[in-house]
Amino acid sequence: MRRFLLLAVALIIVIISGFYLYQNQKHSSLTPEQNQGGLESSLPTNPLMIEEMRKADYPGSDLTLEQTLTPGSNYNRYIASYKSEGLKIYGLLSVPTTPRPQDGCPAIIFNHGYIPPEEYRTTEKYVAYFDNFARNGYVVFKSDYRGNGNSEGFPEGAYYSPAYTIDVLNALSSLRKYTDVNPQKIGMWGHSLGGNITLRSMVITRDIKAGIIWGGVVGTYDETINNWMRRNGWRPSQREQDPRRQTRQQFIDKYQQPKEGSQFWQKIDPRSYLKDISAPIQIHHGTADETVPILFSQNLKKSLDDLGKVSEFYSYNGADHNLSSPAFELAAKRSVDFFDKYLK
Repeated sequence: MRRFLLLAVALIIVIISGFYLYQNQKHSSLTPEQNQGGLESSLPTNPLMIEEMRKADYPGSDLTLEQTLTPGSNYNRYIASYKSEGLKIYGLLSVPTTPRPQDGCPAIIFNHGYIPPEEYRTTEKYVAYFDNFARNGYVVFKSDYRGNGNSEGFPEGAYYSPAYTIDVLNALSSLRKYTDVNPQKIGMWGHSLGGNITLRSMVITRDIKAGIIWGGVVGTYDETINNWMRRNGWRPSQREQDPRRQTRQQFIDKYQQPKEGSQFWQKIDPRSYLKDISAPIQIHHGTADETVPILFSQNLKKSLDDLGKVSEFYSYNGADHNLSSPAFELAAKRSVDFFDKYLK
């Protein structure tokens, strides 16, 4: 009996020793990048990391009507303001004149694409896009983002700063407090840069019940940095040339070039968190888009399908980055139908 017990103890020791040896070999086989800094939790934090943004509060504020504008066909228009990180942010607000549903109107946060901040005007650009939702019974709010137009702060961008997404999430909270809005029926629409903000917002919060992206910058950081060659070169405008503004090159200098498996870049990339999306997404892209590659949208759709997420994808043969007519009319109808299905 004693001999049997000694053999059993010896066997257990051998098993435990083998397990620890395997673990040591496993960790020692990591690439230098994977092993740098030890465990994943020891990565330096950055405010752009999705997990860090999830920890933050986005209280917004009451919407203040700053100016009454000429009404639309069946809706009133206002320039409104709200607070985001202490900054006064302006935006365009529409409210239906039709009878208000008992539980409030469905609403849409409208995320515009890149416009040089000093050229941006609250009531200009995206007029037909905005009207498409406003005249169909939605409260619509288009944030100007900080540093754009008359909004306070300086324009930090969306890809290497959380600032614009923070402004949009505070706009979402502000709209949820607005008396005419049903806080359980808010969707989000984004174009180009605004598509990136929309996707990032949807992996941070579950308060967005449906999302639509037109010509969105929704590639991974690997794709956008290493494979995005814009035909029309982009240069920062005068207001964006600020030493506080984080740039792509500064990120590369600090965290190295992104590639598959790069832990830091995955941590700041909404594409790495698609499993957490709880709302359906509709994606639109023109095949002749010379600003943002259609491949970004195609790859996003594939990733969503692989995860079993509810999504739709539409391409428009010969359509440009703005999905100009005749693509616009069809894309606009599909977008309204999608929001009607999931928000009304």
